Amino acid sequence: MRVVVVGASGNVGTSLLQALAPEPEVDSVLGLARRRPEGTFAKTEWQEVDIEGDDLEPHFRGADAVVHLAWKIQPSRDLAALRKTNVHGSGRVFEATAAAGVPSLVYASSVGVYSPGPKDRQVDESWPRDGITTSFYGRHKAEVEHLLDRFEKEHPEIRVVRLRPGLVFKRDAAEGIRRLFLGPLLPSPLARPGLIPLVPDVPGLRFQAVHSLDVGEAYRLAIVGDARGAFNIAADPILDGKTLAEALGARPVPVPGSFLRGAAGLTWRLRLQPTPAGWIDLALGVPLMDVSRARSELGWEPRQSSVEAFLDLMQGVRERRGLPTPPLSRESSGVARSREVATGVGQRDVDQEKGLS
Repeated sequence: MRVVVVGASGNVGTSLLQALAPEPEVDSVLGLARRRPEGTFAKTEWQEVDIEGDDLEPHFRGADAVVHLAWKIQPSRDLAALRKTNVHGSGRVFEATAAAGVPSLVYASSVGVYSPGPKDRQVDESWPRDGITTSFYGRHKAEVEHLLDRFEKEHPEIRVVRLRPGLVFKRDAAEGIRRLFLGPLLPSPLARPGLIPLVPDVPGLRFQAVHSLDVGEAYRLAIVGDARGAFNIAADPILDGKTLAEALGARPVPVPGSFLRGAAGLTWRLRLQPTPAGWIDLALGVPLMDVSRARSELGWEPRQSSVEAFLDLMQGVRERRGLPTPPLSRESSGVARSREVATGVGQRDVDQEKGLS
């Protein structure tokens, strides 16, 4: 098999490349990214491609599967730029897949695609998919899935798989996750169990997470198998303030969701961090997912718990861990963080601004 991975240099992409390396059915992998990584992966060759405007079809010809992972989180203050990549770019990937005659398409959806749902029970893949309206991430994920609905009707000959993971963590993605969500003011050495005395315990803030390497394995199974449709991907246990406090040796402190949302919105407007309040709405609104279908039809089983994935990320933040790919590269000094502040937190694509994507 020849596999093309669009957006191969990020958190999930690098985990997928690692999962495909020992896979006997996969002979070669073409990794597409906006900027060529310095790192190498077995079986993988790299090509610089921008899904917003470059001709994608030539890269897809002869492939047995296209995996679409490319997505923008920043710049959170430029919604038009985000939509151009996330929605318009995804549509171009789908169209090129069909034009090139690729028989399988695997798309990176998310728990964020779901409409508001319960926190006291788990829902399957049939739950409504209109996102959380105050979250650009949820709106874009929902819009792209609706594009994919139409694509499947127009191209029934193409096997389409959608994976919908919860939060995806790993140690080596820590620098990328920090830049996208936490910003330059986070003191990395403090991300250590025992040094965080308090954890907000917000009513309704219950969410799911999974280790990136386990997500990479789910994509591998989707590529080499014959499954179709959507699959929820998450590990146990469900995370909330009390669970995280116990993992960190901290004390849970009751905090109203309105306060957390207000604090996120204020610090984003003051450019102290890059995450707008819609992300809090997303965390409070999306349902808990039932992953039974992934277990029974993909044969997927997480090897690490959600708590282990979270602690792995925390260790990576503390150690400022990254990988030699543009979105995940490790900063060599505080100068790079100073550039994040100088260019406007949440104002620009941090990877492009730093020459990192």
